[in-house]
Order: sequence, then C-alpha cells, then structure tokens
Amino acid sequence: MTPPGDLLRLGYLPASRVVLQASDGAPGLLGGLCFFHPAVADVPAGLPLLSVDMTALGAAESICEVWYSHEGLTPGQYKGIRYRQGETLLFGCLTCNEPAGVAPRDGRTPLQAATQAAYEAIFELLESLGYNAILRFWNYFPAINTVSHHLERYLQFNIGRQDAFLSHGRCVIGNVPAACALGGTGTALQIALLAARAEPLAIENPRQISAYNYPDQYGPRSPTFARASLVKLHGRDLLFISGTASIVGHRTLHAGDVQAQTRESLRNIAAVVAEANRLAPGAGFELRDLAYKVYIRYASDLASVRHELMKFIGAPVSALFLQADVCRADLLLEIEASGGHAISPG
Repeated sequence: MTPPGDLLRLGYLPASRVVLQASDGAPGLLGGLCFFHPAVADVPAGLPLLSVDMTALGAAESICEVWYSHEGLTPGQYKGIRYRQGETLLFGCLTCNEPAGVAPRDGRTPLQAATQAAYEAIFELLESLGYNAILRFWNYFPAINTVSHHLERYLQFNIGRQDAFLSHGRCVIGNVPAACALGGTGTALQIALLAARAEPLAIENPRQISAYNYPDQYGPRSPTFARASLVKLHGRDLLFISGTASIVGHRTLHAGDVQAQTRESLRNIAAVVAEANRLAPGAGFELRDLAYKVYIRYASDLASVRHELMKFIGAPVSALFLQADVCRADLLLEIEASGGHAISPG
C-alpha cells in the first residue's frame, strides 16, 4: 500500500506479491501492468491490471508495474475498460481482439478498426467522468513491424488512433499525451492509460522533429503523441516521458549498434528532462531520480543496454527491462521514464 501523503507512487513488484495484495482488496492500488511470458490468466479479476504477454528480462519471476495513490479509489467498468479513479487520477486498461477475417467493408484494417473503437471507448469514459486530460498511454499489440493489408501494422495503429482523436474533437498536434507502442507476443491489442483532471503540458525534444510532424515516409498518418507530459498535481510536478529511441530529427541513428542506440536514446531523454526543467523551473528533474522501463528487441542485448544505462546516468536507478519489438524495424530498443512521483524501493 502506498504510504499516506503520496498522491502517486510507482512500484516494480513480483507478480506474486501483487496477487497477495489483491486478495486484500488492494487498497491504494490505482492500476498497473503485469508482464508475463507465457501469458497467464490469474491476474486478479476486476482490478485495472493489464496482463501483457512480454518477458521481463533479468527477473526471477514475472513483474508488475503498479501505480498507487493515497486517494480514496472507486472501481468501475465501461465497454471492457477496467478502471479505478480518485479525485485527481484515473488508471484504466482494456484488451480487445481485432475483428476476424478480412478488412471491414469501410476499408479499415482489423487493427485500425480495433484501435479506433478502443480509443473511442476510452474517450467516452473519460469525458463522462470529467477526466479530459490524459497523461500517458501504453499500447501493446502483436506483429508491430509486420505488413498486412499492404501496410505495416504500426502504421495501421496510427491511423486508427488518430481517427479516434479526431472523432472526439481532440488535438492531434501540440498538446497531445505521452505514449508508447510496442510489439509483444500476445494476440490482442492492449491499452493502459493514466488520466487526470488537471491539464498537462506536452513537452517536445529540441533534438527531434515532433512525432506528429513526421514526413510522409513514415506512413499516411503521423503518430499522435508528445515526447512527454508535464503536469502539476497537488503542488508537485510530475513528468511522463514517452517511449524514446535512437532518433535525431526524424531519422534512426546507429542501425545495428545497440550500445550506440542506448546512448542516443538517453541523450534524447536528457534533452526532454532539460526542456521540462526549463518549463517548470522548480521541478528539478534529474536522470538518476527517474523510473525507467526499457524495451529491448533482442534478449541477448540486455547486459550491454544495462551497462550503457548505468554508465550514462552514473548512479543506480529503478529500471524494468522487457523484451519487445519496437515501432521501427531498425530500432533495437526504446526507453520510457517518469519522475516527480514517489518510487517504491527495490
């Protein structure tokens, strides 16, 4: 349970420990993501815990990323979305299958249709509850780099996501949420989100072109996400950094070199942190104080990535390492991070 006074606390915990907490009703548990391989069905029913078929690297057992809050929490469900909400924050998650068979008659691919429907349900829920500000999304679906229906699946996802934003009158450039999109070994589209009532400020990276302004070579629709979200809640600045990779401008750098890609990814995170500190001068975000989630394409690269992370930051950090496919086939890893909230030891 989160100690009194912590509006938001993050813990990386063994799944067995989270299951024990759930047997107690999981007081203070806002929501989270549990990473299993192979997938299991014993994540406690009813809780907003997304069970993702993805291997936690270097861990003795499956790991859950769990968010806690000291606020009184109310559970709910809507169109397959499980959520818990307090006065300030809401965490929700859902798993949805792609429509079977050929593309729907309207020309959308199954993944595009599933993505649009899922995001529209999320927006309907948040609007009904007064949580119009989304701090960040986590997106997972299989075969992210595979071409089907004449288009890479990540690009199909981007079309469905943007269509949902547009259909609900939401911005697709500028002040958009932080996000990641990774390929796992599961069979369905899975989405988790953290929302707030306070409006966040989108942070961009001066080293990169904003993702929503990428040129046409990256697909018919640009990705709808910001490099980070910055929000002040209860007088405290919180930072949620999107999945960040070895991209400068809009191009991938260091193809085939996982160590160089790790360093470039961390330079990008450092640039985002510097920009957040410029816009929130009192926040004082530092790389060593962030919590990291590192997605690695090849498990054999774990030691190299871990070494470069520790060397770059120069201090022990809270980090979870996962094996996943990254949104571009030439990217070997992606790193997301968050800061300003409490972090459980371990």
